Amino acid sequence: MPRVVDAEQRRRELAEAVWRVIRRDGVPGASVRAVAREAGTSMGALRHWFATQDELLRFAMTLVLERASARIEAVVAEGGPLEGRVVRLLEETLPLDDERRAEAEVWLALTARALVDPDLAELRDRSADGLHLLCGAVLRALAEDGRLRTGLDPALETERLYALLDGLAVHALTRPSALPPDRVRWVLAAHLDDLHPPV
Repeated sequence: MPRVVDAEQRRRELAEAVWRVIRRDGVPGASVRAVAREAGTSMGALRHWFATQDELLRFAMTLVLERASARIEAVVAEGGPLEGRVVRLLEETLPLDDERRAEAEVWLALTARALVDPDLAELRDRSADGLHLLCGAVLRALAEDGRLRTGLDPALETERLYALLDGLAVHALTRPSALPPDRVRWVLAAHLDDLHPPV
């Protein structure tokens, strides 16, 4: 009896092979041939799912977005005390473990490619918009719960939090010995503490 192939699962496996190649050899090394070899399949079989390198890269970037979004949605669904939930939500956007580090490395590499690829640029911008919305939602939730100092400009604080998360992610990737996960968490916690009303 022929094996039934789960199309979406197979595409994800191939996208993960793209991630491994990008992390090892960079975006230029992520040719259809190299990805097929990494995935243990033929170029013909790979082209059944992705006709070009550009399609492979777009799907690899989409997978990063989907995984981060799924983790954030899971934290939202958990409920629980606001303070802990806010920290968990924001930490899901940072490379604090092997899985998130892999995603962030691929994301950073493909973001550079997005400078010359309009399709990747659209995905980059969608992700940036999503992170910006998350920052705004977090600050609104803190304000509604009385955990935000009065007089703060919500738009400015949204930009500050967005820039902090973005900067922490990039520096944690590019200088991991200077900014290990514990230090990333400490900087984020210090920023959130600064937003609280005086005791």
